[in-house]
Amino acid sequence: MRASRLISLVLLLQARGTMTAAELARELEVSERTVTRDVLALSEAGVPVYSERGRGGGYRLVGGYRSRLTGLHRAEAEALFLAGVPGPAGEMGLSEAVAAARLKASAALAPPFRDAPARVRQRFHLDAPRWFREPETPPRLAEVARAVWSDRVIAAWYRRGEQEVRRDLEPYGLVLKAGVWYLAARSGQRFLVYRVDRFDRVEVGDAAFDRDTAFDLPGFWADRSAEFARSLLRTRITVRVSPDGLRKLNATGDRVGVAEAVDGAGEPDGQGWLTLALPVESLDIAYHQVLELGPEAEVVEPAALRERMTESASRLTALYR
Repeated sequence: MRASRLISLVLLLQARGTMTAAELARELEVSERTVTRDVLALSEAGVPVYSERGRGGGYRLVGGYRSRLTGLHRAEAEALFLAGVPGPAGEMGLSEAVAAARLKASAALAPPFRDAPARVRQRFHLDAPRWFREPETPPRLAEVARAVWSDRVIAAWYRRGEQEVRRDLEPYGLVLKAGVWYLAARSGQRFLVYRVDRFDRVEVGDAAFDRDTAFDLPGFWADRSAEFARSLLRTRITVRVSPDGLRKLNATGDRVGVAEAVDGAGEPDGQGWLTLALPVESLDIAYHQVLELGPEAEVVEPAALRERMTESASRLTALYR
């Protein structure tokens, strides 16, 4: 465990230059005292790490020192190639760069591990597009990806309904979700999300923007996804569900809405059923959602939805009588 941490410390300094003890401790998830001991151990082992005192100081490797790509375990070597996703990379115009990087990494691996690319290719495959849908690469994706990599401001003409809107954007990152590409970009002081397939035209400018180093793409996407899901849930129904019904609801319903309803629910009744105030998109969607639960759920309110469920139950009874 410590050997792995020491290697990580060296690679962090190699990649980022000077880092403080606090920054290293945060990255390695250890205390600053542990970082100090690790730096001392590296120095004693001949790794040229030295400290700079004062403002802007920290730990640094002697100029020109580079660690070779050695010491990888088999699992680490295979994970390296698992991280390369050729399909999406090709759509962004990076297929040649990915192929070259994989070849260089393969050549740098120790002989026992050089079968890592083949092992990963035989065992894992990412098929990002949804079922029953032909995958389509957005025509402006490569241009947008180029701007993302180079931190270049873009002028984008975006379809909003029947209108076309021009936006000057600072493109921060791309997300591939269920076969659809999205761009996270800053417009003015706000970070927004755009579907790349709705860009009619994109012009990559010469001006670079200063990237906000605090921006976290996975965290931003998780927050926006949850916010988007909540924005769709405009109506509430009251429904009783059995333990089996709750398990089915977790599998078929909106996860954000179900989690919110369960958190706000009281104790189960004598039969183990929970009464939920369930957020839904509409009563029509709620009807189909509850219908899937069969006898494991009962609509309490609103009355209109309860009457519709009663009618469906009567028709089913007549059909199977």
